[in-house]
Amino acid sequence: MIEIERRFLVDRVPDDLPTPIRIEQAYLTTEPVAVRVRRKNGARILTIKAGSGLSRTEIERDLTDDEFDALWNQPTELRIEKRRHELDLGDGHTAELDLFDGDLAGHVIVEVEFADEASASSFTPPHWFGTEVTTDGRYTNAALARHGWPD
Repeated sequence: MIEIERRFLVDRVPDDLPTPIRIEQAYLTTEPVAVRVRRKNGARILTIKAGSGLSRTEIERDLTDDEFDALWNQPTELRIEKRRHELDLGDGHTAELDLFDGDLAGHVIVEVEFADEASASSFTPPHWFGTEVTTDGRYTNAALARHGWPD
């Protein structure tokens, strides 16, 4: 499956955020292909991502508790904790506003996924979105887990 997504820094976090979804993820490898396990709302998911920029290959598979535990307990320091707020942008798109915790506490990124590249290209970000970092590999979750927040 192809994931088409634009990523932005955030100039101002909106008021009255909806209840967040707690996400924890660990990376088993980050380069050249990112392989992660994620715990989100009770779901346990294995994700493989390849490529960079606007369109990337993404494969996801639900894991059993035993499968998740076996992978989660692998020795890795490449972990991310975040709270995700899903915001309806009113144009048929949903913004996924990620407020990071742990080593990345205080940092925020917002992502919007699209059905196709034409929709992504025609998207006008809301005023509270900041600099676009879609093509800046330093701002992928895998890179943030490995290298921390860019200076």
